[in-house]
Amino acid sequence: MDFFNYSGIMEADLKTLEEKITKLVSLCGNLREENLRLRTDLTQTKGNMLQASNKLEVLLQSIPDGEV
Repeated sequence: MDFFNYSGIMEADLKTLEEKITKLVSLCGNLREENLRLRTDLTQTKGNMLQASNKLEVLLQSIPDGEV
């Protein structure tokens, strides 16, 4: 294999590698954004569950003794 042909093959390989790295960086960014959204959703869900638990506790305390 002569030098010029090898260089062309190497250039194509480097271009393919560059494209794969670009896709990987994009995927990592998308996953980071999704992770942030999921963390936000989880925090909100935990807050909603805490509110529901507190409301249930108030309702249970309002029931007269012997009726539960």
